[in-house]
Amino acid sequence: MLADTSLRECVAERLRRFAVQALPAPSLRRAAVALTLIEEGDGAALAGIATPAHWSLAAAVLLTRRAEHLRNHAGQWALPGGSIDAGESPEQAALRELQEEVGLPLPPEAILGRLDDFVTRSGFAITPVVMWGGAARGLQASADEVASIHRIPLAEFMRADAPWLDPIDDSAQPVLRMPVGTHWIAAPTAAFLYQLREVCIAGRTTRVAHFEQPLFARR
Repeated sequence: MLADTSLRECVAERLRRFAVQALPAPSLRRAAVALTLIEEGDGAALAGIATPAHWSLAAAVLLTRRAEHLRNHAGQWALPGGSIDAGESPEQAALRELQEEVGLPLPPEAILGRLDDFVTRSGFAITPVVMWGGAARGLQASADEVASIHRIPLAEFMRADAPWLDPIDDSAQPVLRMPVGTHWIAAPTAAFLYQLREVCIAGRTTRVAHFEQPLFARR
């Protein structure tokens, strides 16, 4: 459980001060993802993950594994999210997708801010929206999209060995991955998690839009 509310206040203040790099990108398909901070609670267990000792990191990020039957990115780690519908803001889309994918309804007041847009190799411009999800009990995975729901402690993303940067033949920029337990997460999800760590927890202005995605994540 979270010891007090100052982590929420700290994250909100750092996002208010952060100069977001948003992309007009009218020719790209727009999407939004929900970077949701929640109480760690049950469900954080994953091989190789230790329980954080410091109160300020005794929270978690809500992640999913995508369903195996999906045409794109089947089985991959993901943040709840999807395409922005006509007339929607990124914040509205992120809230809607969060409820549709994991059954977590949140009010607009839960939104803390945005991080930088990220353009994927598959032609999407994705806006990450940071929000506060509280206890997040009674989550329910959408059978159409989600294989499993995970509460990954914030402390896991502060590991000294993160991020992993791998060279790739077709780009001068490295592929970014974030280790989680004995697994790892690929960009773009990894890029959002790394910037969340840098901006919201460490208080550093770190850009991530230049990082590459692995070949399997480009479909």
